[in-house]
Amino acid sequence: MALTAKPYLRELFLRDDDERDDTRYPFSIPAVRALDRLALHADVTFFVGENGAGKSTVLEAIAVAMGLPAEGGSRNVNRAQQEVSALQQHLRLVKGYKAPRYSYFLRAESVFNVISYIDSLGPPSQPSLHERSHGEAFMDLLLGFGDDGFYLLDEPEAALSPNRQLAALSAIDQLVRRGAQFIIATHSPILLAYPNAKILVFDQDGINELAYEDTEHYAITRDFLNHYERRLQQLLGDDGDIE
Repeated sequence: MALTAKPYLRELFLRDDDERDDTRYPFSIPAVRALDRLALHADVTFFVGENGAGKSTVLEAIAVAMGLPAEGGSRNVNRAQQEVSALQQHLRLVKGYKAPRYSYFLRAESVFNVISYIDSLGPPSQPSLHERSHGEAFMDLLLGFGDDGFYLLDEPEAALSPNRQLAALSAIDQLVRRGAQFIIATHSPILLAYPNAKILVFDQDGINELAYEDTEHYAITRDFLNHYERRLQQLLGDDGDIE
């Protein structure tokens, strides 16, 4: 049986010998403070949780520790970077025996700046991604990822319609079959449905693994779609009788 190169990143944890102030960001975040041995899936690992739970902070720290720019892009993106937390300085990464051929950090909030940087390097060999919509540019980047790659996606659904999220699921699966490993921070119940993925929930209790149907994302979405009229009346203050 052939030895697979994945996972490129097996696990991560906070260094025991580091001095840190747990009252200051990012260690003031319970999930970050609770980082122990966080094992990652060889194919797809999802980070989920409420806004401010720490998932994007950890994802960014992994990106920087893996040599990727904090603002997003590949290792070839060499521009003035945004300020980052000190978390990556305290992380220890346990990598696989083989490095990925490609790696990319794709974050919805800064993809515009990354595309502008790429355009500034010289005459493009193809039309600028700025000529595409945000979602189209995001999908073009995803579809352009190479085999045997390590990819970090930060809330990709922010740029994608539900239909494009389904297309992204298909693209992710094709890349996984061609040797890719993904870590994805998301709120999307569509993306979270990817089969056999590891779902890690960031909350006040730390970081815990859950099955898809046990996540709040699945439960709330299912409940709302099945009872949307009642839920809207409750949310918007209409207390009319409903059978």
